[in-house]
Amino acid sequence: MKVRLPQGPSQKDLMQQVQQMQLDAQNKQEELDNSEYTATAGGGVVSVTINGLYEIQKISIDPELIADAKDDPEMLEDFITVAVNEAVATARKTSEEEMAKITGRMQIPGMPGLF
Repeated sequence: MKVRLPQGPSQKDLMQQVQQMQLDAQNKQEELDNSEYTATAGGGVVSVTINGLYEIQKISIDPELIADAKDDPEMLEDFITVAVNEAVATARKTSEEEMAKITGRMQIPGMPGLF
């Protein structure tokens, strides 16, 4: 009596799945690149918005903070730095989470959006 082991997906099926995953990843990366991420610092006195390419789109600074910065410019610099870093961290985390949904956390060389 021959025992027949269950067959997995064919090589053709696997290639189709990989191609679909690549297409999904490319589409998601385009969506992420066009998304905006905003972060604030200093209780909201500084706000920074970046896109998914980590390009700064907008910086808003409370006018009172600008006036106060004459005496303490490092405070303003710190708030801007914190807000930019937070926006970048949010964009990275969102990208990693969204791409992981597509790839199942597989590390595939050449797949966009994987760090």
